[in-house]
Amino acid sequence: MNNVKPPAKYRPGDVVTLKAVRASEMGVFLDAGTGNTDDDILLHKLQQHDAEVKIGDSVKVYLYLDPHGRLTASMKLPKMREGQLGYVKVLSVTRDGGFVDIGAERGVFLPYSQMRGHVSPGQLVWVKLYRDKTGRQAVSMRVEKEMQKASKPASGIKVGDSVTGTVYNILPEGFFIFTTQRFLGFLHRSEVPGGRLDFGQEITARVAYIREDGRLNLSMRQQKEHAMVADAEDILNFLKKRGGKMPYCDDTPMEVIKEKFGISKAAFKRALGRLLRQGLIRQEEGWTILLDNETENKK
Repeated sequence: MNNVKPPAKYRPGDVVTLKAVRASEMGVFLDAGTGNTDDDILLHKLQQHDAEVKIGDSVKVYLYLDPHGRLTASMKLPKMREGQLGYVKVLSVTRDGGFVDIGAERGVFLPYSQMRGHVSPGQLVWVKLYRDKTGRQAVSMRVEKEMQKASKPASGIKVGDSVTGTVYNILPEGFFIFTTQRFLGFLHRSEVPGGRLDFGQEITARVAYIREDGRLNLSMRQQKEHAMVADAEDILNFLKKRGGKMPYCDDTPMEVIKEKFGISKAAFKRALGRLLRQGLIRQEEGWTILLDNETENKK
């Protein structure tokens, strides 16, 4: 006699429609399709979210493992299917990886090998849902190919318009953005004040250029005219804090300007030019001097 148990028909993570075949104090058991009642899957009363299930009813459920490793059902269905993208919340991070909320009864595993950046509980990140080599559901933050498939060329938009999107990939050169209109954009690190963004972070940026392939070059910096006014104000405040003098001028190396003021040398020179035209400063032997300060000192 062959006593070999047939393989389970369903796996954790499956979304299936099953028939309720018997009841218990805990809920109802669903037919697992193996011909063995020991394999029937419990749908607990607490997991019957829409309405009480009766014998003979067919219900759509999400399957997961309970704390004892038994296949269990819930009528709370995930918002993602295998192969799909999702913008999800990180629930927790452990020594083995993290867990994210895909809208199902249980969090789904995010292995360390599939993480990008420093992931923290509460963070929203882009992921794709897949099954690992063991058949377990998991998610990955490596979503570049899926983003390309999900995106569309930019249309109905022009240079100077604002777009809102989220960071899905980061390279040393800058940040890749998926906008709410499903456009793909690139944000060079030099176009980000402070030069830092995180995976999943939502940003609003200005369209700086529309490429032939329909992708966008973006900037979070103000346009030159507005930025010049703001930069000039920052320089004035810097001068006042230093008693009206600073050892920086048009000839100061760009690396020093970037370190001290966080702007490019071109932006620095534009701001200085504005202050010179307004008669607020003068330059002498590598120094920039606040004229108002000189006048007050002579009084």
